[in-house]
Amino acid sequence: MASHYTIGLDFGTNSVRALLVDTADGRELGSSVWNYAHGQTGIILDTDQPDLARQHPVDYLRGIEQTVSKVLEAGAKDRAFSPSRVIGIGVDTTGSTPLPVDAQGMALALKGEYAENPNAMAWLWKDHTAHAEAARITAAAAQSRPQYLAKCGGRYSSEWYWSKLLHCARIDAALFAAAYTWVELADWVPAVLTGTMHPDKIRRGVCAAGHKAFYNPAWGGYPDEQFLSELHPELARIRRTLGGKAFSVAEAAGKLTAEWAKKLGLPEGIPVAIGAFDAHLGAVGAGIGAGTLVKIMGTSTCDIMISPMTRELGDIPGLCGIVPESVLPQYFGLEAGQSAVGDIFNWFVNSIRPGGDAGATHDALTESAKKIAPGESGLLALDWHNGNRTVLVDQRLSGALIGMSLATTPGEIYRALIEATAFGARVIMERLEEHGVPVRRVVNCGGIASRSPLAMQIYADVMNRPLEIARSTQTCALGSAIAGAVVAGAKNGGHDAFDPAVKAMTGVLDTRYVPIPENVAAYRRLYVLYRALHDAFGVRRHQADLSNVMKQLLDLRDQRRSA
Repeated sequence: MASHYTIGLDFGTNSVRALLVDTADGRELGSSVWNYAHGQTGIILDTDQPDLARQHPVDYLRGIEQTVSKVLEAGAKDRAFSPSRVIGIGVDTTGSTPLPVDAQGMALALKGEYAENPNAMAWLWKDHTAHAEAARITAAAAQSRPQYLAKCGGRYSSEWYWSKLLHCARIDAALFAAAYTWVELADWVPAVLTGTMHPDKIRRGVCAAGHKAFYNPAWGGYPDEQFLSELHPELARIRRTLGGKAFSVAEAAGKLTAEWAKKLGLPEGIPVAIGAFDAHLGAVGAGIGAGTLVKIMGTSTCDIMISPMTRELGDIPGLCGIVPESVLPQYFGLEAGQSAVGDIFNWFVNSIRPGGDAGATHDALTESAKKIAPGESGLLALDWHNGNRTVLVDQRLSGALIGMSLATTPGEIYRALIEATAFGARVIMERLEEHGVPVRRVVNCGGIASRSPLAMQIYADVMNRPLEIARSTQTCALGSAIAGAVVAGAKNGGHDAFDPAVKAMTGVLDTRYVPIPENVAAYRRLYVLYRALHDAFGVRRHQADLSNVMKQLLDLRDQRRSA
């Protein structure tokens, strides 16, 4: 039988990627990446506002055309491939990355009078300008709508939808008044491709709505107008534009328009799946199932698990959300994560530049760090260089490094930074298990998982779990392609449900990272000290005596060096 194919579009922090996939077995015929043209590595920054991070939506549109045309060229190298055999498209994006649109659904930044206004652009997930608004929303919900907070870990984040809207309403009232509504990037891209941009036609995804915008069927969808109006009257106006229902990735946002079919060289009318966040579809592309923790490791890290909706699941403090069907139909989706991981390593290499102008590379620092045993450096770091996403949910926290001496080397610091992110990962895993979500399997994906054996071994030792690596190096785009195969359906060459699609189209590598007992024991001691720092700096009203932490680090250092 002739093969059928789907395309996964993955809109990341710095670029967009297209992946062409065979629906029968997940074989990847080709991928293409296009770096966003605006700003610094695709991000519009402001030196006067270090928390600001925006993107120009024109880059998203150009990225679709650039990557799809290239990936079809790659597919043409396979004699069995034809663009006419592409049966569906899936979309994942960063998030929460909302953008203001007019009454027709056009992004305001695409209109001449707003083209240079950062507030009219997409507010990238890592924009933290709304930290004060997040605190205000948290306080208001705690007083009158505690059920809202219960489903998002107990605290609303500056990275999320309503915080960003409230901040814009307060600092740029004219721009906010010009916006008919605000749309998540994960919803806007499928709407553009299917001609359903009009706010009355757009189908919003439950992934973005549930994890970032207080959406939950238990209270009728989005937050009620009274609650929002008490925050700001304009938010209630936006609420009236959002509709009553959000949809899972098992449903289609619509069909590819004739205009976009012509631009891309694809069949008109093929379905485009409801959009979701990159981490959630990355978990699908990594082969997620009940009991599996998927860690998507890149500039930041997202941790995803699912739990059957047939089983009662309590609230979990500090999580980014427990949302029905946000990852897969018939499962609760659980999201956690760390606001900076790869970004921390890149900061050390590119900004601190150990070694001066010549600069030490990641490879050189890795080689140096390999030679250091756990605990041997006497260093301990906190991985909060971009705030803490889980479990403290506090973007006003910052990184730290203690235990330094005049003999401390760049390689020791580099290893301590990796270890800090691994300790943060263990905090998340323990929080899940403490609240009845057992972690039986850990699958890693993303750039760090595929390129850094050192980091993976450290994570295995710190978490004391075997780590598997997803077969695909593009799990987010693969997950999107799987969604495209599901909305296309088996009769058209795809799949009728996610279970068979995931089984057929995903896998793991033979490589496994197994905990080393000696390292596990050393990291167990270091982790106790990490938790002492974590709670002392991150937990309100926490009484902690840190006077012995440095001394214990030195004791461990001396023991390791004399062994």
